[in-house]
Amino acid sequence: MQLIGKPDFNPALVTALKNYNAAKFRSDVVAGIVVGIVALPLAIAFAIASGVSPTVGLITAVIGGFLVSAFGGNSVQIGGPTGAFIVIIANIIQLYGFTGLAIATFMAGCILLLMGFFKLGTIIKFIPYPIVVGFTAGIALTIFSTQMPDFFGLTINEPIPGDFIGKWKVYVANFGSVDITTLGVGLVSLLIIIFTPRISQRIPGALTAIVLVTLAVWIMREMFGITGIQTIGDRFGELTPALPEATKISLNMESVNLLLPSAFTIAMLGAIESLLSATVADGRTGDRTNCNTELIGQGIANVVVPIFGGIPVTGAIARTMTNITNGGRTPVAGIIHAVVLLAVFMFAMPLINLVPMSCLAAVLIMVSYNMSGWRTVVGMANNPMGDIWVLIVTFLLTVIFNLTIAIEIGLLLAVVVFLRRITENTTIKVYGEQLDAAAGTDMSKHEVLDLVHGVSVYEIDGPFFFGAATKFDEIMRSSAQEKPVVRIIRMRKVPFIDSTGLHNLQILIESSQSEDIQIVLSGVRDNVREALHKAGIDTLIGGERICDHISKAVRVANAIAEEHNTAVSVSPA
Repeated sequence: MQLIGKPDFNPALVTALKNYNAAKFRSDVVAGIVVGIVALPLAIAFAIASGVSPTVGLITAVIGGFLVSAFGGNSVQIGGPTGAFIVIIANIIQLYGFTGLAIATFMAGCILLLMGFFKLGTIIKFIPYPIVVGFTAGIALTIFSTQMPDFFGLTINEPIPGDFIGKWKVYVANFGSVDITTLGVGLVSLLIIIFTPRISQRIPGALTAIVLVTLAVWIMREMFGITGIQTIGDRFGELTPALPEATKISLNMESVNLLLPSAFTIAMLGAIESLLSATVADGRTGDRTNCNTELIGQGIANVVVPIFGGIPVTGAIARTMTNITNGGRTPVAGIIHAVVLLAVFMFAMPLINLVPMSCLAAVLIMVSYNMSGWRTVVGMANNPMGDIWVLIVTFLLTVIFNLTIAIEIGLLLAVVVFLRRITENTTIKVYGEQLDAAAGTDMSKHEVLDLVHGVSVYEIDGPFFFGAATKFDEIMRSSAQEKPVVRIIRMRKVPFIDSTGLHNLQILIESSQSEDIQIVLSGVRDNVREALHKAGIDTLIGGERICDHISKAVRVANAIAEEHNTAVSVSPA
């Protein structure tokens, strides 16, 4: 993988339009309209849960959805606000306000652009699965917890803490203020969302619940005078379809230093979720996503959206799968979905004001249930303990602290577990007197090599990096019965050596030479030999003592040992 050169930017839209026709357009129109209808309640719900106005969610879905489809690397990806960002957005707003969110989102877009230009798209797909499962489940539980006041109609006259435990303490203390009517609306909404797919998979449960429940609540208000059910209009005032004006993003070193961790989290989360969505989509369509172009498209969206007051954007798995199911096969469907949302924004805002908050809470509770992936979590119970601990720690950090800490510590823990496994898989074997040169290979002919007294062979099987280097040093020193004359280090199964391995090898050679013990290297691969040359190891021990085969190394070592033994035997007592 090259990190320099011509940028890997080839939008799927450009490729799709080369062979576009009327039949594809008809399929894209149908899919785009359906996806737009599905995205409408989600964009509103995610915005409110994040602590911003519903209009912000719609603007984000319109602009972000258009840009992701226009510049992304996947033909069917649908972009917009997602539940995964709720926690991080709410935290940023609480700490740094809307201005801080705009700066963090803009910086995240720049990070995504750089990741795409430096061709890191493929690497992002290798984020350890336990981390993805852990923080996704943690986000789901956090979203669920934020919906309790609206779902139960709690009357809370004190600030709700931002942390998970603090929230539930306040909920429990105020649970006596539950509004039965609001709770009833929430439960009915939840039941509609659950049972609608059993009637028809093509009818969005969330939208069905919003339409039916909103109509019912309006009738209750107008005809029966029941006014205790809070709506979007009650919470945010009358929403108007005013298009936002572009604002300047002011960057300085203070804001960059302050918001860089949050921006990094948004970028990583956006990259992971969008590429995960693209991978799932590829499995259904048979296409292949250009991961680097997809990151560039996501970066463009997240650079532009905050300029118009929007929140972070990423690929949405549920909306992308809805697009595929309804026949969408080109980015035109995603663009039409954005146009549908724009039409709703321009002409249907008065109706959105009537949507009950408890109904939106039911939508988000269902979203959090689907996000939780509890079946996946249960299924991972039989995985290695290291993976389970990475999942548990990431989950707990997401819930108790925040997503930034969870991703950072989760990645660190995953790296530690990975290095431990590599270290455990790197074995050290010790030989004396005789050595089968063909041992550990598929060769049927065996070549037994005799070792002169004073020659010891240590074979490294696996990468020679810092963990294995320390392990090798300990085993080598503890295994010697008497001081050898020559140590052969067999490296035929060493695929690479890092700087710590080189450093430890240099110390071993120098300490051995100080004890009058010679070192011979055997089976050195070309890339390892190049690393040894750059580190000056060949100069330290002599180029002739770095051999490409064990038989050569044994001849060199035996000659050194015989010369030493002869000199010792003839020396005067």
